[in-house]
Amino acid sequence: MGAKSGTVPAESLTFATDDDDSTKTITALWTADVEQLGDLRTATVEPLAWREASLRWLIGGRGRPPESGGTYRRVGLGEVEAIRLTVEHFAELDNRFGGGHGRQALIHYLDTDVAPLLHANLTEPVRLALFAAVAEATLLAAWSCYDSGLHGLAQRYFIQALRLAQTGNDRRLAGSILSAMSHQATFLGHYQDAADLARAALAGVAQVGTATMRAQFHAMEARALARLGSNRACDLAMSDAVRHFDRSLPDDDPVWISYFNEAELAAEMGHCMRDLGRPSGVAQHLSLEVAQGDGSYVRSDFFATMVLADAHAAAGQAEEAVRVARLALDLGAQLKSARCTSYVAEFRNRLEALGPSTAVRELAEEAADHPLWTPAR
Repeated sequence: MGAKSGTVPAESLTFATDDDDSTKTITALWTADVEQLGDLRTATVEPLAWREASLRWLIGGRGRPPESGGTYRRVGLGEVEAIRLTVEHFAELDNRFGGGHGRQALIHYLDTDVAPLLHANLTEPVRLALFAAVAEATLLAAWSCYDSGLHGLAQRYFIQALRLAQTGNDRRLAGSILSAMSHQATFLGHYQDAADLARAALAGVAQVGTATMRAQFHAMEARALARLGSNRACDLAMSDAVRHFDRSLPDDDPVWISYFNEAELAAEMGHCMRDLGRPSGVAQHLSLEVAQGDGSYVRSDFFATMVLADAHAAAGQAEEAVRVARLALDLGAQLKSARCTSYVAEFRNRLEALGPSTAVRELAEEAADHPLWTPAR
């Protein structure tokens, strides 16, 4: 698979046609990542790979069934649950400290503890549960890479997570993975691809998606449309997001979508309003109380608070922008996140556009040594 040759596994951008090739690809990618081989950390994003993966998932296929005769090892649902609980722990660290904190430990765990299970003899119920759990773990790996600024590697993990979700017959999770791809595409400026990925997620879960999932996917569509400057289309997508969210039944939702609550929806709407050039609309969705959250998702709270500070800067309210930015920087003091750094850089650009002021100068002096402020110099 190329992992030992010092290059990125070539198949890692490909949505495999059968389960065995998918397993070989993801295990080679984990190994290459752990051993820091090749140019993984400088790999570039290939927009065409998003399109091919989403299309292949949507249309399905008759892929070759898994080969029999794996290693003799008894694997049961208890081991699958252990994987889920371990990944939940890594997810908590990711939310609290950013993707740069525990990413390498997560990949090492997948490479050493999880990979051997994928080659064991499995009953069909265990096989489906195992691959769905590994898809969720690989999705977290993708998010951690994305948050760390390793965008080419993140894209590869997203694509392989999508393929693993297909093996695990978890269509809901696959839709959420496409939504995550949309999020990354928007961040990187591939706005039309981002809108298409969100729409593919919606189409793919048409028969199985919950109201909460549909709300989140429409919110991702809206984020992309806002960056495109498509005001009317963005407004419609935001309206659809709110309409579906109002119908949410939390008991129907998978555990991994439970984070998408009223505050998260408000934050997404705030992003859209900011990007559409409607700073007054941000405040309608994002009061400071909502932006600060309940402490469960520190990074998300940081993003929402910075968006609110951004909106005040866009409205010419320098002192209020600085006040809210201080709160955001306090939240982000322990975050190792390239995305958070980019939010600070964008805010600084808005402040500079306002011209010099005492409040702005004092903030720059106070934040000079802040880990999220310094890299933006």
